[in-house]
Amino acid sequence: MPDAENKRAKAREVIDILEDISKLLNTNLNRTELSLCVSLIENGVNPDALAAVIKDLRKETPNSKRGTAHPQAPADS
Repeated sequence: MPDAENKRAKAREVIDILEDISKLLNTNLNRTELSLCVSLIENGVNPDALAAVIKDLRKETPNSKRGTAHPQAPADS
């Protein structure tokens, strides 16, 4: 399936470019989050509304650690 592989390669390239832009703009969105945002927008979600929701969620959880898959275990004292 060269066509499917070509599609995946193009999608990865787009995410690579978006990741570079994201880093330059200090959005703190990782590749997975960027992919989800792109998918939502492709499916009709308003980009401005999506940005507003992301901002609101960040305001609600200002102390959360981004980019970690598991919560950090407490240090032994």
